Amino acid sequence: QVQLVESGGGLVQAGGSLSLSCSASRSIVSINRMGWYRQAPGKLRELVATITSGGSTNYADSVKGRFTISGRGAKNTVYLQMNSLKPEDTAVYYCNAYTLGTFNAWGQGTQVTVSS
Repeated sequence: QVQLVESGGGLVQAGGSLSLSCSASRSIVSINRMGWYRQAPGKLRELVATITSGGSTNYADSVKGRFTISGRGAKNTVYLQMNSLKPEDTAVYYCNAYTLGTFNAWGQGTQVTVSS
């Protein structure tokens, strides 16, 4: 298993930027996929961005061109750089670590609030 701790959330005005970090309790080199998901009040949790062990990235259409996922190096940390933030980006953001047939771990989440 792996424990994940998110940080970097907060309050920002529309058009601003935030950078989220997800620190893992052990090496994430072998983990199939690391990702960021978010859940707004009254809505289902949704994918934001993922990065595979091979470095391939995937983004939700709503964040393409604005958000960038990176990391998976020696620091055992994955980042989410969020630019041009919109009020609809307001949500709790969760880090996820997934390896097929082994585990699907979640962090505790970090709140991101974008004011208009």
